[in-house]
Amino acid sequence: MEEYISDVKIIAANDVNVFAKLSNLENLQQYKDLIPETSGLRDLKSDRDTVSFNINPVGEIKLSIIEREPNRTIKFGVMQSPIAANFWIQLLKTNEKETKLRLTLKADLPFMIKVMVGSKIQDGINRFADLLAQLPYEP
Repeated sequence: MEEYISDVKIIAANDVNVFAKLSNLENLQQYKDLIPETSGLRDLKSDRDTVSFNINPVGEIKLSIIEREPNRTIKFGVMQSPIAANFWIQLLKTNEKETKLRLTLKADLPFMIKVMVGSKIQDGINRFADLLAQLPYEP
C-alpha cells in the first residue's frame, strides 16, 4: 500500500466545530461549487455517511465513514473504486480557536499506475487539505 499524507493545515476554529462539520458528509453539498473545474472531480453526491463522485480518468468513487473518533479522527472505507484504498482525516486541537488537520490516503497501486499518477495523488491530497482548511467552521 502506498501512503499519501497531506501537509498539516491550520484551521482557525475549535476542534469540536471542525469535527461536527467534517463528520457529516451532507455538509459537502453546500461547498461543491468551490471545487475547481480543473480538479477533474464531477457529480459530487453525499449523505451523512457517504460521498460519491466521478474523477477523470479514474471513474466513480464512493467513500463511506466507517469510524468517528469525536474531535480527532474520521475514517473512510472505499466502497467503490478501481483500486483498494482507505482514507482518514486527523484533527488535533492546538487551542480553543485553532485545530490542525492532516489527511492520509493509503492505496494499493500497481507499480506502473504509481509511477504515472503518484505525484498527482499527492498534489490532490494537499489541495483537498487546503480546501478543507478554508471552509467556514464557526457557527
